[in-house]
Amino acid sequence: MSNENSRETAPGSAALKPPADAIAPVRHPDAPPPGELLGAHYAQCFGCGGEQPHGLHLQARAGEGVRVSAEFTVRPAHQGAPGLAHGGVLATALDETLGSLNWLLRVIAVTGRLETDFVRPVPVDTVLHLDAEVTAVHGRKIYSTATGRIGGPDGPVAVRADALFIEVKVDHFIDNGRPEEIRAAMADPDQARRARAFEVNP
Repeated sequence: MSNENSRETAPGSAALKPPADAIAPVRHPDAPPPGELLGAHYAQCFGCGGEQPHGLHLQARAGEGVRVSAEFTVRPAHQGAPGLAHGGVLATALDETLGSLNWLLRVIAVTGRLETDFVRPVPVDTVLHLDAEVTAVHGRKIYSTATGRIGGPDGPVAVRADALFIEVKVDHFIDNGRPEEIRAAMADPDQARRARAFEVNP
């Protein structure tokens, strides 16, 4: 049974604990400035894409240091139990927010592991206030954590997660994505949009 202190009584797995020689994250000098909306990295992304009718349409905003914030409104299409957000949708919102952190490091990275604690139910029409930060970097491994609060940015915690992202090359997407989507993304005449499609894969 989850409770607000579950992180203290049930710590995350060893895979999510940075090794002793991990280093503190460093915000890239070309990262978006604090307060700037990061925008969708890909229009069809279920987490942030504007062209997904039932997607989360989550918009992350750069924070100070290596931190981002985001808001996600739970809609009827996101239900699990009657009137409540599906746990998998909440995990997706956390994952999307955590993935947005890679914009501040200016690396291409994918989720390697995500552990989520569900602390309290999140009703439909609730705005989930998400906050995420990178805690450590070790080679290609990026360690991060996030919380989702209801009732405001300082409201009670409803969900939280720890994650491990792995830095990859763009070939990861080209070699593994469905060819039609890869060709369409590569053919986009907008060079910046074409590059962004492959920058983050939360």
